[in-house]
Amino acid sequence: MAELSEKTDRYERLLSEAVAEATVAGPAETPLADAGADCMEMAESYLEDGRHFRDDDDLVNALAAFSYGHAFLDAGARIGLLDVPREGHLFTV
Repeated sequence: MAELSEKTDRYERLLSEAVAEATVAGPAETPLADAGADCMEMAESYLEDGRHFRDDDDLVNALAAFSYGHAFLDAGARIGLLDVPREGHLFTV
């Protein structure tokens, strides 16, 4: 159980840092910018959900939520909807 708790905390920190670093890439008021904003919104929502699950001691769903949130950021970055740092540990692009 300690390993799950540590992993959940690590993924929460990773997603929180990644959300802070990512920005929408497309020009404002375009479908690309809207799609980038949707990716950001989903990541932020999963971060909030994961924190809620963790507060309820539901570490499995918290970890899943943090993982899904980060997946939205990675996918958005890979297809050019989000600008993210290319160096470091936050993204796989």
